[in-house]
Order: sequence, then structure tokens, then C-alpha cells
Amino acid sequence: MKNDTVNQHSRTWVAMMVLVVGVLAIVFGIALSISVGAANIHLSTVWEAIVHYNSNQTEHAIIRDLRLPRALADVLVGASFAVAGAIMQGMTRNPLADAGLLGLNAGSALMVAVCFAFLPGLSYNSLILFSFLGAAVAAGLVYGISSLARGGLTPVRLVLAGAAVSALLTALSEGIAIHFQLSQELAFWYAGGVAGVKWSQLKVMTPWLVIALVGALLLSRSITLLSLGDEVATGLGQKTVLVKMVGTIIVLLLAGVSVSAVGPIGFVGLVVPHFARFFVGVDYRWIIPCSAVIGGGFMIIADIGARMINPPYETPIGVLFALIGVPFFLYVSRKGRREIS
Repeated sequence: MKNDTVNQHSRTWVAMMVLVVGVLAIVFGIALSISVGAANIHLSTVWEAIVHYNSNQTEHAIIRDLRLPRALADVLVGASFAVAGAIMQGMTRNPLADAGLLGLNAGSALMVAVCFAFLPGLSYNSLILFSFLGAAVAAGLVYGISSLARGGLTPVRLVLAGAAVSALLTALSEGIAIHFQLSQELAFWYAGGVAGVKWSQLKVMTPWLVIALVGALLLSRSITLLSLGDEVATGLGQKTVLVKMVGTIIVLLLAGVSVSAVGPIGFVGLVVPHFARFFVGVDYRWIIPCSAVIGGGFMIIADIGARMINPPYETPIGVLFALIGVPFFLYVSRKGRREIS
């Protein structure tokens, strides 16, 4: 009992350190992200533009109108994808769960392509709503298909159904893009990137994502109990159906809004929660906030790397995450198979 208490205190201190160091790294990452680009800007100029903005200076205009909203979008979207993955892994007890792998990103992308093709004048708020509905439809298809098999829902069936649904919805999205000659317009968006994010989009998406992230924090204790199994959670007084319903809505909101802004970036929600779990243990009261901080920092680093690999051109950020995510996916799946056997 004494060892458990000591271990819990040590995990708490580690979690606090992760949060503090992560927030400081994000602040420095935002400053570095603003200064790096086709035209490099000194950090002192970045600080001057934020504190004493002068619209007549070109560098100040670049910082305030282009790079600052992009950096803030990095933090918000990275945190959202990471928290969505953490919640899904906790609710399904599946270490491979991720908004991209389970088809949510593909569903959102399909609805965005439909909006571009049939409703070109749609407001960004309405685009977020359609993206959310697309993620919900994809989630319904994945869970429905994986539950139809004999033996019911299992982590492996969930991933396989997600891969099949993602392939179908992605093919439909590309078909719409080709038929309506939107391929060039949607190509970079499909690859994933925050280059096009403006203040107008950020003002619309921020309230939705902040509400969803706060909801995830409030739900974190229930997610911890769910991760122990439905029977254990029910025995401890949890209303598992209600918790799963609220958690699913939060995940759909996080994934849908993020995809509508930056495209279907995959693997963030798969990789980041595993890093957070490695540092802070199995308590989702720490996993969720640490995933948000690590995810935001991870996204900023990847965005900076996307601009520095082949300047002045930008490498799609989704490609960088795929290079990291695919080997990690194979590692986790192989590790899980060994544990089962």
C-alpha cells in the first residue's frame, strides 16, 4: 500500500513536470514557428510585433496576419487530435484507436469535399457542422460493421473496419474532387496542413475545440474507469452507456472541427497518448491534459519541419506524421499481438 502511494505521488510529480515543460516548449515553439518561413524573422521582431504592432511594417503584418494564427492553430489542432485519440483508446481499450485509423477523418473529409462541390458558398460554421456529421456517419459505419461479426466488437475488428471504411470514404472524396475538378484545390488540404488557417477560421473553431477539450478533462475520471473494463466501471457506479455517448460526441467534435480546418491528418491521436501514458501511467486525469500539451508541441515541431525540409516550398505535414506514425502503428500492433499470445 505504501509503495502504491509513493508511486502515485511520483507519477503526479512527473505529470506536473510534463505539463510545465510542455507549456514552456509550446510558447517557445510558437515564437520559433512565427520566425521561421520563406522569409526568416528575428525573434526580437516577433516580440515587437506582438507587443507593439505596426501595420506599416511588412514583417509585422506577416507575423500578425499569417504566422501567428497558423502557430495557434498548430497548438489547438494538435491538442484536439491527441485528446481524441486518448479518449478513444480509453473507451475502447484499444491501443490502436485513433480518429484517422477508425475512419473519422475520412468521414469529415468526404463531407468537406461534398460541401466544396455542391455548397461552395457555405460559411465556415456550417462547414464545421457538416464535417462533424461526416465523422459521426463514419463512426456509425465502423462500429456497426465491426459489431456484426460473430463474437462482437474487438479491437482488431474495429481497426480492420476502420481501414475499410476509410478506404471507401477516401475513394468517394477523390472521385468527387476529380468529377467536379477540385483536385488541385483539395490536394494540399487532403495531405494536411495549417498554411491556410486565418484569424476568421481560428475565431470560429476555437470555441468548439475549447469546449470539447474542457469536456474531455471533466470526463477523464470516467474514462479511467472505462479503461478498466465495462464490468469494473459499472461495479464502481459508472453509467457506461452515458459516458461512452458523451465521449463519442467529444471525439467527433474534436476530429470534425480539426479536419475541417487542416485536413485529415492521421497518427497524431495514435502516437501522442502512448507517450503521455509512458510518462504518467494509466490515469486519464493526467493522460488527457498531458496528451493535449504534447500533441500541441508535436504539431508545432512538425509544422516547423515541414517548412525547413525543402524551403521555400512546404512539405505536407500529413506526410511527416505518416513517416512517424506507420512504424509506430506496426510496433504497437506487434506488441499487442505478443501480449495476447
